[in-house]
Amino acid sequence: MRRIMSVGALALVLAVVAAVFLAAQQPKPVVRPAPPVAVPPAAPQPVAWMELARTPPMGWNSWNKFGCNVSEQLIRETADALVATGMKDAGYQYVVIDDCWQVSRDARGVIVPDAQRFAGGMKALADYVHSKGLKFGLYSDAGAKTCEGRPGSNGYEDVDARQYAAWGVDYLKYDWCSTDGVDPKIAYPTMRDALRKAGRSIVFSMCEWGRSQPWTWARGVGHLWRTTGDIGPTWQSFVRLLDQQVDLYKFAGPGGWNDPDMLEVGNGALTAAENRAHFSLWCLLASPLIAGNDVRQMPPEVRDVLMNKDVIAIDQDALGAQGRRIRRDDLGRGASVEIWAKKLQDGGYAVALLNRSATTSEPAPIAVSWQELGLRYDAEPTVRDLWTKKDLGRVKGTFTATVAPHDVMLIRVTP
Repeated sequence: MRRIMSVGALALVLAVVAAVFLAAQQPKPVVRPAPPVAVPPAAPQPVAWMELARTPPMGWNSWNKFGCNVSEQLIRETADALVATGMKDAGYQYVVIDDCWQVSRDARGVIVPDAQRFAGGMKALADYVHSKGLKFGLYSDAGAKTCEGRPGSNGYEDVDARQYAAWGVDYLKYDWCSTDGVDPKIAYPTMRDALRKAGRSIVFSMCEWGRSQPWTWARGVGHLWRTTGDIGPTWQSFVRLLDQQVDLYKFAGPGGWNDPDMLEVGNGALTAAENRAHFSLWCLLASPLIAGNDVRQMPPEVRDVLMNKDVIAIDQDALGAQGRRIRRDDLGRGASVEIWAKKLQDGGYAVALLNRSATTSEPAPIAVSWQELGLRYDAEPTVRDLWTKKDLGRVKGTFTATVAPHDVMLIRVTP
């Protein structure tokens, strides 16, 4: 028997159906995703230790010209000048304060800068240098005192490394005064380890003066290691240090460099020719190029030496080979000429023809055969004079040039 729905029930059903129908006609609300949570950028990670100096470091250091007379004003003006002169664009990037910036340690052992000379503090000074697109460097010593009697880092390596990182230091020159009884093979790795733990990429320049033959053990410890005592702004100092590099070419390469000391180009009584010779040979040696003159007031002839990009390219060549002396000819009466050569990544060579004779001597012809470079005896490579910036064409067999005393001819030889 069928049930007949009551009028009330029917009305209820119809009402429900109508409500469902009307709801279906309403626009659906737009569901918007929640805005993403802002995530701060990750802190830059330190560059792998051996990648910090794939090519020899380039920059400026206060010592050769200014000694202890350093200040915040000098460093700011130097940074400005490196940019204004074009030296930054030529590759000079580190601005390094040598000795005498520090005066004491506080109660916690933290190194204290000279508040009179560096009134704004090291962090602000580093920030200024960085704002110019440059990098900032400081000096310390592996002994109890620096060479000028300021506090050294012996026993404070971790404290100092953390402070350097907090200030924004990018380069540390680490000297060797006041180190009686200290073993360099312990002292320098200790500071290396402290720098690595500090969490900032800092190039480590070992200034041990070559006493323990660091070229035989310092790769992986420092990025550059001094092979000599200090340089002076004289021709005699330049050639004395040059002679000490003769057998060291096999120890240099990407990540670690022999350092015959900083440049004296533009200092003392060096002539234009002597500046040119000094810079040429340091570039051929793949030496760090750390200028040491007053870059705020450079005469054009000094600027032209320090900023010759063709010559700098020899130093910075990616192969990283150090040049070597391939021949020395004694001409009698104390006169001599030398040939130095450096292999380049493109298969070519840079060759320096150096006249070491006294300035009272006559210019001397200097010849180099291509066989001495390892090329065929009848090779006919192209030759470019890197100081006159002239292409000399193809030269077969042997190249000869006449070079004045205390001067150099630097050529690029491309097979």
